[in-house]
Amino acid sequence: MNDYKVPVRDMQFVLHELLDYEGHCATLPGGENATRDVIDAVVEEAGKFCENVIAPLNRIGDIQGCTFNNGEVKTPDGFKEAYQQYVDAGWPSMSHDEKYGGQGLPDSLEPIISEMVGTANWSWGMYPGLSHGAMRTLVAHGTEEQKQTYLTKLVEGTWTGTMCLTEPHCGTDLGMLKTKAVPAEDGSYALTGTKIFISAGEHDLAENIVHIVLARLPDAPAGTRGISLFIVPKFVPADDGAGGIKIGERNGVACGSLEHKMGIHGNATCVLNFDGAKGYLIGEPNRGLNCMFTFMNSARLGTALQGLAHAELGFQKSLAYATDRLQMRALSGAKNPDGPADPIIVHPDVRRMLLTQKAFAEGGRMLAYYIAQLVDNDAHGSDDKKAEASELLALLTPIAKAFMTETGFESANLAMQCFGGHGYIAEWGVEQNVRDSRISMLYEGTTGIQALDLLGRKVLQTQGATLRRFTKIVHKFCEANKDNAAMAAYIEPLSALNKEWGDVTMHIGLAAMENPEEVGAASVDYLMYSGYIVLAYFWARAALLANEKQAGEEADFYKAKIKTANFYFARILPRTQSLMATMKSGATNLLDLEADHFQF
Repeated sequence: MNDYKVPVRDMQFVLHELLDYEGHCATLPGGENATRDVIDAVVEEAGKFCENVIAPLNRIGDIQGCTFNNGEVKTPDGFKEAYQQYVDAGWPSMSHDEKYGGQGLPDSLEPIISEMVGTANWSWGMYPGLSHGAMRTLVAHGTEEQKQTYLTKLVEGTWTGTMCLTEPHCGTDLGMLKTKAVPAEDGSYALTGTKIFISAGEHDLAENIVHIVLARLPDAPAGTRGISLFIVPKFVPADDGAGGIKIGERNGVACGSLEHKMGIHGNATCVLNFDGAKGYLIGEPNRGLNCMFTFMNSARLGTALQGLAHAELGFQKSLAYATDRLQMRALSGAKNPDGPADPIIVHPDVRRMLLTQKAFAEGGRMLAYYIAQLVDNDAHGSDDKKAEASELLALLTPIAKAFMTETGFESANLAMQCFGGHGYIAEWGVEQNVRDSRISMLYEGTTGIQALDLLGRKVLQTQGATLRRFTKIVHKFCEANKDNAAMAAYIEPLSALNKEWGDVTMHIGLAAMENPEEVGAASVDYLMYSGYIVLAYFWARAALLANEKQAGEEADFYKAKIKTANFYFARILPRTQSLMATMKSGATNLLDLEADHFQF
């Protein structure tokens, strides 16, 4: 079923009412062009493309998948034509510098478009999505020559980008990678090695693919300190004779095979073999991992949007089904007396599942768009804004990536449960949503890796300073609204949890001084605990706005916001209590059993 509808009204609520997006854009270079009319027009036009062009391809991509023949990959029917429409409409260039062919609009518009594209067809959206990370990497670390050669083509959309990190023997532990880069006389490098799990690594959508590749120089030190970053194009660029760039000779990089996957069948996940491929150094030698973090952080935030996308799609599908599906009678009496049964939306447990999906989708949207504004401020704000945005991004990036993908997968599963046996049948698209969503908790570092990054590096290694940057924001909000009787149901638990967040952090930190394993033992629970509090803050802000407007023309919309906030605080936020207990239970119950005693 191709039934995705862009949630325009909720997007407008977050952008214009919760986050004052127009006012935010006005503080950015060139942002004065991003008026409310322009923003709404962008959402409307992107929405039409997503609903009418790529959403109908979602099921096709899942059924057909990509085909591999002698190193070449063909994408599913309609994918190539849709990509050309995407390029012709100028979507790749929207949030990029006019100097390189962009339209100069704020970076934060990109995630808004990505949400719609990803919800309509996540597999298709990965092709242009990875290009944005490649572009950000070149903007931050590339030379002017590299920008003129590669960035202009990526912005144009005629070339796409990839991120090549993982190798068969190493996953997250990039210090173990073996791909070699040998200097050549012309200043380039010859790269040799194998990369796996490369999304959009080979396809027929664009004329060239720009691989951003981690590799080692011959004299590189061991571990992560010896990694450099390279541009390796599928076709080596050449002068077109008129001052422009065209594709030249085929480079020594080839797709060895396609991965056979649980989901996202429409995207080509490749094994790439580099055989003396010509590459060009980005940034300084042996500083590649630092440069690649620009791409990785972009990808982590993009993956957070994947969690939002699967929650939104699952919610829309299950809401439509629950409204129409007749089954049993309500315990309090018939609600559809003229029919043979009541629609299942009347049953409390179905309501629980629908409201959970709604709370995670709408709450995740608030968090994602807030983070997008932080990215703007980090890149273009004043010194004070940059400092604040940098610290907040350090804290919220691992939370958003892991929490939103975990809850996105939960929501996708709840959608299937709403459908009952029909959810297990492929024609409804619900089981595809579950399969497609499962990878999100693995991409760009698993939930466990994000949790270690959050608790170990971002919180404990800063002695809690990064955490306090956010808890102060929450504290000020609670203080400002503590006397508002209509907000008591939100402010009191939020304020208490905000304080408890600091207390449990200190508890874990002190325990870790005695046994460092306490960090790993608590980390995933700590991340999820943190995510529930972060979303509670945004739901409280939404409730404050809705309380002020629920008597107006859109009373039903705002009342729905309040009631969803009530559900979140009553039914979802109490999960923090069990997480507190498990965090405080310590590492001993995890480590007591000897490794060789797990199985006899």
